[in-house]
Amino acid sequence: MVVQLSAAMYGVAIMLAVSSAAMARPELDADHSYAVDRVASGATIVGAASMYNPYRPGYREGGADTASGERYNPSAWAAAIQTDLRNKFGGVRNGTRPKYALVEGEGKKAIVKINDVGPLRPGRIIDFDERTMRYFDPTLRQGVIHSVKVTPLAGDHWSPGAIVEKRSQ
Repeated sequence: MVVQLSAAMYGVAIMLAVSSAAMARPELDADHSYAVDRVASGATIVGAASMYNPYRPGYREGGADTASGERYNPSAWAAAIQTDLRNKFGGVRNGTRPKYALVEGEGKKAIVKINDVGPLRPGRIIDFDERTMRYFDPTLRQGVIHSVKVTPLAGDHWSPGAIVEKRSQ
């Protein structure tokens, strides 16, 4: 009985270690990048990206509640899509599940959760939360990232985060 209990506790400890390691690393590898590219469900939209954060002085766009009903979270790998693009992303409305998109720009890729919409400034198609913008612009000095590609992803099983390409050696 003691041996069975010890084995069960050992198994739980391993599961917790593996799941916490997976949660601590939001980057996705190149194999996952290939899978993302294969299941992109809509036409790619190209335009400018900016950032919004209702809790940061000087950023007046957006509010604390998102269109999906979630509270704004500056570190959630999330974004607001231009209101006119709402239907391309499955409707993003209160009570609906957030949608996901592959975003490419500045030589980087990430999966972001589209949980908000807004009347963005002309030429802008997406507003990132602060964490997402820091990935594409670590200093937050650019303010706007031009020629960002946003592609809707099918399904709701995605894990938002950076996609890190493996380099061959």
